[in-house]
Amino acid sequence: MKLLRVGAAVLNQTPLDWDGNRRRISGAIEAARQAGVSILCLPELCITGYGCEDAFHAPGTQQVALDVLSELLPETRGMIVSLGLPLLFRGSLFNTACVAVDGRLVGFVGKQNLAGEGIHYEPRWFKPWPKDVQVDVAIGDGLYPLGDFVFDCGGVRLGFEICEDAWVGDRPGANLARRGVDLILNPSASHFAFGKHEIRKRFVTEGSRAFNVGYVYANLLGNESGRAIYDGDAMIAAAGRLIVTGPRFSYADFHVTHAVIDIDAIRMSRARTGSYRPLITGEQDDNLVTPFEFPPLSPQRETASHPAWETSPHIKEEEFTRAVALALFDYLRKSRSQGFVVSLSGGADSAGVAVLVAKLVDFALAELGKSSLVAKLGHIKGLEQAADAKAMVRRLLACVYQATRNSGDVTRNAAATVAKAIGAEFLEFDVDRVVQDYIGLVSKGIGRELSWQSDDLALQNIQARSRSPSVWLLANLRNALLLATSNRSEAAVGYATMDGDTSGGLSPIAGIDKAFIRRWLKWMETDGPSELDPLPALAAVNDQAPTAELRPPSAKQTDEDDLMPYELLDAIERAAIRDKMQPCEILLVMEVEFPQYSRAQLVVWIERFFRLWCRNQWKRERYAPSFHLDDENLDPKTWCRFPILSGGYERELAELRKMVDANSA
Repeated sequence: MKLLRVGAAVLNQTPLDWDGNRRRISGAIEAARQAGVSILCLPELCITGYGCEDAFHAPGTQQVALDVLSELLPETRGMIVSLGLPLLFRGSLFNTACVAVDGRLVGFVGKQNLAGEGIHYEPRWFKPWPKDVQVDVAIGDGLYPLGDFVFDCGGVRLGFEICEDAWVGDRPGANLARRGVDLILNPSASHFAFGKHEIRKRFVTEGSRAFNVGYVYANLLGNESGRAIYDGDAMIAAAGRLIVTGPRFSYADFHVTHAVIDIDAIRMSRARTGSYRPLITGEQDDNLVTPFEFPPLSPQRETASHPAWETSPHIKEEEFTRAVALALFDYLRKSRSQGFVVSLSGGADSAGVAVLVAKLVDFALAELGKSSLVAKLGHIKGLEQAADAKAMVRRLLACVYQATRNSGDVTRNAAATVAKAIGAEFLEFDVDRVVQDYIGLVSKGIGRELSWQSDDLALQNIQARSRSPSVWLLANLRNALLLATSNRSEAAVGYATMDGDTSGGLSPIAGIDKAFIRRWLKWMETDGPSELDPLPALAAVNDQAPTAELRPPSAKQTDEDDLMPYELLDAIERAAIRDKMQPCEILLVMEVEFPQYSRAQLVVWIERFFRLWCRNQWKRERYAPSFHLDDENLDPKTWCRFPILSGGYERELAELRKMVDANSA
């Protein structure tokens, strides 16, 4: 029986934060050492940070990464540690995992499959490492192995799948298994998306079974560089059994998940597998052999456990709350802002943003405690004086209701009720005079009075824009981060006022649809996250029909009257943008999914969607940064690229009308 303790460390890194990244790596190595870990896997590109973007091409980035690696090597004494960093070889940059054994640099493994879709852009900076190629790379005065190596450390054989390597059909793990590896390490930088945790569990567990190995998976944690969120997944499996998983969405700088695995049991499982065919060439083995003494261990029974919220029937709501709250927390501290400001209209979107800020306080307090939370937000003045969670929210969040003559008591009371319930500071600004001054100024300039009959859209927009300067001023006075409140459904059809409700330095819910926001708010009202209390005060928001409240009250304006039912809007958006379906195809799908609407009405709404989508790409280009949450993201900088000027689907919409006319004839 050959037992050894392996560990997966998750890290909350920041691109190019050399000293901070080094400090967190050191902390994880020391925590692993204290836990008796012999083999430790750290995340992908953990030395530089994963999200360095074009800074990867700066020569200084490569050199400082190697300098930091040199500083960390002595801290690996008595352990085997993998660390991620970029490495320059023959004029090309490679995404590599470095193996350090007992304080010495042993070699590098290059990533074979680069992530180049969606928010990932690795082929812009890196080249894929070719399979079965081993070379030497010059670093300083020495030569070190670089390639598709197996590391034989004290008789235990290690191999690597680096993040994307495990997501492809032709996984490197299959070749590693034929070469007789005992353990596969997977250093990753895998962004959060709804349901992705379950996919990772499957490929970790199945990889350990199919390859007959121990498998160690370590992901990044938190909001590393602005848009992507990392949930801090850590998993250890052996021979088809998931042994242990780590906590997700932690507010800690790092966390080490560890377990004892039996190498002999893994080898015998492989020997009993009839389909296993080892790679035997008769040539000299290309393993990198390094002496290492593993400490003796006793057998232990370890079983993977999961927090209650991960088995909740409302898992999407749970993940959304935790992911965005953690992302806001990291954005706050990494931008060194003094807090947040939200223009709280009394509607669903702004209420949702405010609640998410409050939840970051609740989650962080529950995990870290007050003293550690205050220390992590040490740049914020006066936070240590807060007596409880609500007092902390009040210090961090100011909500402003900005009224015009078209505002009503329902939304004003809803805004005040929500702010009070979460503990936020609540201010009221009356901006009607500002609006009327603008209207009067322009009316005088053009020589006629503006009216709702002839100037409806312009009069709506000036109200939203008039709210922007005052709330920006408040944010600037407080050195706070202004949060925009637009959602993805509005972005799809441009139902937002540029320099109005889109104003802000960060747009937390721009990656999620309005229908989900409404469902989530009702869930927050009645249930909420598993370990936190619900917010009954949200009934004041949930009982309303969503409205921009920009027309006179007599118009009884609602968002869905202006656009279409939100559930339908989101379904059309998914079909058109995510699934790339044509208008005629979408009509056939919508008739099945929404039989309550007539074909004629569906055609009107489908046409409306495509025309508004094409007309408003310029708005999406100007939105503040948002968080990536799923494959329906519309962010043109990271996910969904579309021309600002286009033909507007005129031919396709003509085909739609022709199909309908032919069927009705």
